[in-house]
Amino acid sequence: MITVTDVSLTFGGTKLFAGANLKFIPGNCYGVVGANGAGKSTFLRILSGELEPTTGTVEIPAGNRMSVLKQDQFQYDQYQVLETVIMGNPRLYEIMKQKEALYAKPDFSEEDGVLASELEGEFAELNGWEAENEAARLLQGLGLDESYHYMKMADLKGGEKVKVLLAQALFGQPAILLMDEPTNNLDIRSVNWLEDFLLDFPGTLIVVSHDRHFLNTICTHIVDIDYNQVKMYVGNYDFWYESSKLMQRMLKDQSKKREEKIKDLQAFIARFSANKSKSRQATSRRKLLDKLTVEEMPASSRRYPYVAFSPEREVGKEILTVEGISKTVDGVQVLCNVSFRMNKGDKIAFVGENELAATTLFRILMEELEPDEGSFKWGTTTSQAYFPKDNSAYFNDCDLTMLQWFAQYSNDESESYMRGFLGRMLFSGDDVYKPVKVLSGGEKVRCMLSRMMLTKANVLLLDQPTNHLDLESITAVNNGLTDFPGNLLFTSHDHQFIQTIANRIIELNPDGMVDRSSTFDEYLEWKLAQDQQGK
Repeated sequence: MITVTDVSLTFGGTKLFAGANLKFIPGNCYGVVGANGAGKSTFLRILSGELEPTTGTVEIPAGNRMSVLKQDQFQYDQYQVLETVIMGNPRLYEIMKQKEALYAKPDFSEEDGVLASELEGEFAELNGWEAENEAARLLQGLGLDESYHYMKMADLKGGEKVKVLLAQALFGQPAILLMDEPTNNLDIRSVNWLEDFLLDFPGTLIVVSHDRHFLNTICTHIVDIDYNQVKMYVGNYDFWYESSKLMQRMLKDQSKKREEKIKDLQAFIARFSANKSKSRQATSRRKLLDKLTVEEMPASSRRYPYVAFSPEREVGKEILTVEGISKTVDGVQVLCNVSFRMNKGDKIAFVGENELAATTLFRILMEELEPDEGSFKWGTTTSQAYFPKDNSAYFNDCDLTMLQWFAQYSNDESESYMRGFLGRMLFSGDDVYKPVKVLSGGEKVRCMLSRMMLTKANVLLLDQPTNHLDLESITAVNNGLTDFPGNLLFTSHDHQFIQTIANRIIELNPDGMVDRSSTFDEYLEWKLAQDQQGK
């Protein structure tokens, strides 16, 4: 259990939050949400003891080991992978090194023998004899097989290091687990494994994530940082989001009687309580929702950007034909005989273990790269707009202000029009005079989306458009693409984003491709069935 009493934090005279009074109970999972800059990661640092609050206390009973997902990918470069995972239990790792030093002594004394005996006892209590097996199972679940175990961390790629640090956090059955964006850089298979692992986690789990499907699957509660306050609500992310929207509508409509509002809210709660979920925690969540009162419903001050793509013309019958495209990058074949025909209304999600495959295909379709083999043809009625995974070329060497940058793509260059458009994308006041090269990752993404909207294209290509965005912006982009009447080709790590937008899935493999007209969940069920048949 973690008890938070009257915690507040002020940075440089700015209050992030105040008066936080919360209890985190074992067996529950708490998802921390809030707009960018609200203090989600900072709140986790307070809980972990890394940061002292301005006022208040955080109490954790003695003997409750806390594990925190590390963010520094270079901290363990000198260590082997398996060793790095075992460091997740600092006391166990310390005992292992002490034992190693003792048994290596040439003059092993009687006192050394007594100490060794004590260490062996504690080692057994901490399940030390199973440490390497447990570490190996965690790595295997995250897609890192035995060939990685004795490699140096310095020799791993960024995404592989992230998986090792995640395994480190999960290692040794901690009583409390704090995780900041644990699904970043994880493939869908690893995310599914992590969800299953955390659903069985018996301790106290607190997680910050922008992955809505992940939050919906594992969370029993949502901790919302808003209005400079930290409040806890029962339910998963979707329940919090829908009830927050409903509450906002109710608060704005003061003409309705309070009794009618209460009836609507109670009916809403009842609907969610009856909703069946695949989560193992669904039963307990429903019991909690049954006890929920109207006064405990959330209201939010958050703002959502306006994302809407309106094509200037409708596409004809011929949209895109791809025939036999193959491409090798840095000696590795990433595309092999890729062939497909895009039909009207197709919203295609590209998936696969190697993200470079989809990025390479998109760059070929936008004529930034030449294929080694094969060809493609766009229909004469189509117009394309492209969101690249790496947008640095648009900003890094650019001395323009945001207003000047935006004017490059706008037919209407009047300041009032451009300010109005940027305002709907949450750029207001003097924001529009900031140099674009100093914008944050999320701000650059919103600029790129604005640029795409201005093209009025009827075919959109988006390579990881949700990277760097907060949940509000992800939701806005998700809704905008769901409503888009044209054609889409896109990639994303966000399960819910793919599930709610795509009606066709293309998996790109080094030796070919799989093409299925289905939702993402249907595709995953089919793939699981194929894997089981293969066994």
